Amino acid sequence: MGLTREAVLRAAVVLADREGLKALSMRRLGAELGVEAMTLYHHLPSKDALLDGLVEQLITPLTPPTFQESWREGMRSYAVDLRTALLAHPNLVPLIASRPAVTAQNLRVLETALEGLSAAGLQPARALDVLYAVTGFVVGHVVTASDGDPVDHLAAIDAGEFPLLAKAAAAGPDRDADTRFTFALDALLKGLDAGR
Repeated sequence: MGLTREAVLRAAVVLADREGLKALSMRRLGAELGVEAMTLYHHLPSKDALLDGLVEQLITPLTPPTFQESWREGMRSYAVDLRTALLAHPNLVPLIASRPAVTAQNLRVLETALEGLSAAGLQPARALDVLYAVTGFVVGHVVTASDGDPVDHLAAIDAGEFPLLAKAAAAGPDRDADTRFTFALDALLKGLDAGR
C-alpha cells in the first residue's frame, strides 16, 4: 500500500513528539518514512500544510461535544478531552496556540460542536465565542503548565516576605494542577452561561 496523507501526518506527530518541532522538516520526515522529501509534497503541498495537518491530528480524534445533559457539561467534557490530548503531545502545543484550525477535517469538528451548542439554544455567533473561549482557556492552561506546575515554583519563596503566596502554595495535594484546572473551567463555564 502506498504512502497516504494520514500516514505522513502520523509520522510527523511521532517525530515532533520525540524530537520537537524544530526537528520537523520535509527532508527529515521523508527520511523517517524512507522516501524522498519530494514524495511528501504529493500529500502535503507545503510546510504550512504539514503544520496545519499536525493541528488536525490533535483536534479530529477528539469526541465532538455532546449536549444531552447541558451545553456546559458538553463543553466541560470537550475541555477535559482537549487538555488530555495536548498533555499527551506537549511539543505540538505551540501549534495549537498559534495556528487556526483551517483544514476541512478541523472545520467539521468545529461545525459539529456549533450544531450542538446551537441546538442547546445558543446563537451561532455566541456558540463560536463559547467554543473559542473554552479552547483558549485549555490551551493557555496547558502552556502555563508546560514547565511544570506553576505552584511548584512557589515552594521556595520566602514566607516572611510573601506570606499569602507561601500559604496558598502549601495548601496541599488537593490543590494540584488538575484541581485548579477543574475549578477555573467550571468558573469559566458558569460565567459564559450567565452571559449568554
